[in-house]
Amino acid sequence: MAHREILFILSSHEDMIDTDAKTGIWLGEFTDPYYAFFDAGYNITLASPKGGTPPIDPLSKLTEHLAASNKRFTKDEEAQRLFASTEKLESIDPARFDAVFIPGGHGPLWDLAEDLSVGRILTHCVHDAKIIGAVCHGPAALLAIERTIFGFLRGKKITAFSNLEEGMVLRNQNVPFLLETRLREHGALLRLAKVPFMSHTVVDHNIVSGQNPLSALATAKKVIELLQKQYVSVL
Repeated sequence: MAHREILFILSSHEDMIDTDAKTGIWLGEFTDPYYAFFDAGYNITLASPKGGTPPIDPLSKLTEHLAASNKRFTKDEEAQRLFASTEKLESIDPARFDAVFIPGGHGPLWDLAEDLSVGRILTHCVHDAKIIGAVCHGPAALLAIERTIFGFLRGKKITAFSNLEEGMVLRNQNVPFLLETRLREHGALLRLAKVPFMSHTVVDHNIVSGQNPLSALATAKKVIELLQKQYVSVL
């Protein structure tokens, strides 16, 4: 397979509302997809609004010694180096990439949902029929497309961290908005798992979304599958 270029868009935000608890990236939602793409031979670029080292949700580190991808990450010097020195989103040329992947954690609700560079990059992907993968709170980044393509989300079949799941993790009072509610307000057709916190992935043309942390690997694998089909189609 020819080398493909994948851009990971990571949140730079760590503070929550009315709590001293911190947020950021949910570690497994980054490490599971990262190694899925890495092991499949893809070149990976990491970028965030502020550049540098993105915050990691402390709660997600508790699974560090349970999840294989998290354990691998802690021992992977090259991955650690890339993570500690993410590029700034404003410097990213989206034409370089074949697909974009956006992990969750609550951080994206604050920055990626309104970031102008996120809107610019993802709008390029939409116009060039490139694949966008997003998991858990990562689909908040799709809201940034609405700034340049009004009504983009209307009728789109996607999934994301649900209001029920938000309530179950006791974060619904500490976030700027409920993602399921906001996506529905923009006309998205939410497709949610019947059982909370079960792996659930939805594909609508070039948008691949996963509902929660357990969906991260399946979402990445679906993006890889679609990329493989695109590659074969041009041979």
